[in-house]
Amino acid sequence: MSSEAHPTADPHDVLAYLLKHVTAKLTTATDAALEPFGIDSKDLGALRVLAHQEPKSQLQVAQTLSIDRTTMVSLLDALERKGVVTRRPDPTDRRRNVVELTPEGLKTFDAAWTAYTQAENSFLTGLDPNAAGQLRRTLRTLLQD
Repeated sequence: MSSEAHPTADPHDVLAYLLKHVTAKLTTATDAALEPFGIDSKDLGALRVLAHQEPKSQLQVAQTLSIDRTTMVSLLDALERKGVVTRRPDPTDRRRNVVELTPEGLKTFDAAWTAYTQAENSFLTGLDPNAAGQLRRTLRTLLQD
């Protein structure tokens, strides 16, 4: 049997391994940058969806982030306890909750977004700007349905 038919044992040759560990490394860096604001990367995702926009329903936020409704409720519960989001019944459909940032939430988002982008840029310093841009474009292409 030829050794060429067998893959190398090095996990660095496996795309899934690389993506998983790069994601973990980036999340560690960005979560550390967000810690002073009392939020993490998942929280920032929700705040970003809500920032500078009209109030959205919980379901709209969950769909935008591609997370299930139960996870969304838990995430919003925590953000509400922190005073950065508020939920209220939708005046046009009382079965839905509308979510929006509080004034404190908007301030938190603005400061956290700056810290996040600095951490992300620092993470990418090993790449030249063109390569970093190409990486983003490639990942977006892979995510397209």
